[in-house]
Amino acid sequence: MIQISTTHLNVADNNGARELMCIRIIGASNRRYAHLGEVIVVVIKDAVPNMPLERSKVVKTIIIRTYKEFKRDNIMIIRYNDNVAVMIDQEGNPKKKSLKLI
Repeated sequence: MIQISTTHLNVADNNGARELMCIRIIGASNRRYAHLGEVIVVVIKDAVPNMPLERSKVVKTIIIRTYKEFKRDNIMIIRYNDNVAVMIDQEGNPKKKSLKLI
């Protein structure tokens, strides 16, 4: 469960950003939370030096892991240790091909 302007996320790809903050949920005008698989707009809060992405740049991402647990249809509950997102381009494809999934 990702909340607007309070949730910080880690980045799972190698594009140069380290930490993100959610500023908008795509596809809803008045939604408070975003969940797994949803597209959000984030701002980069921390970045690796000498990379093309820099601090305070606004990008679109998709949520791939959340700390808030979710229940599957077969009554299995899944919860991760952190909130993680992957940056996407205009077509919805990941910008970088290598992902850190662990």
